[in-house]
Amino acid sequence: MMSDNNRVAVHRILRVDHAGEYGANRIYAGQMAVLGRTSVGPVIQKMWDQEKDHLKKFSELMVTFRVRPTVLMPFWNVLGFALGAGTALLGREGAMACTVAVEESIAHHYNNQIRMLMEEDPGKYEELLQVIKKFRDEELEHHDTGLEHDAELAPAYAILKRVIQAGCSTAIYLSERF
Repeated sequence: MMSDNNRVAVHRILRVDHAGEYGANRIYAGQMAVLGRTSVGPVIQKMWDQEKDHLKKFSELMVTFRVRPTVLMPFWNVLGFALGAGTALLGREGAMACTVAVEESIAHHYNNQIRMLMEEDPGKYEELLQVIKKFRDEELEHHDTGLEHDAELAPAYAILKRVIQAGCSTAIYLSERF
C-alpha cells in the first residue's frame, strides 16, 4: 500500500510520462506526414514505433494505478503534430533537430525521475524504475540518431533547439500539475 505522498508522486510521474509519450507520438506523426515517403522516412518510423510502445506501456500503467491523464491532451495532440510537421518542413535536418531537442529534454526529465525514485525507495519502485530506465535509453538512442542524420545542420539549429526545449520544459511542468 502506498502512502498518500508516494501515490501523488507516482501519479504525477505516470501522468507526465504518458503525456510526454503521447506528445512524442504526435511529433513523429507530423514528421511522417511530411517526410514519410523520403529517404529518412524509415528512420523516423523506427523511432515512432518505439514511441508507440512507450505510450502503450504508460497507458497500461495509468490504468493499473488509476491515474487520470492530463487535461491538456487535446493541446498536446495539436501542438505535437504541428511541431513535428513544422520542423519537418525545414527538411530532414529540421526534423532531426526537433528529435535531438525533444529527446535530450526527455532523457534529462527521466533521469530526474530515476534519481527521485532511487532516493525514495528503489525496491518499492523497481518495475517503474526499469520502465523509465529502458525508455530513457531508447530516447537517448533517438537523440543520437538525430545527430547522425545531420540535426546540427538545420537552419538556426541552436535557436531552434532552445525554443523546442523551452516548450518541452513548459509541457512537462503543466502536465505534471494538470
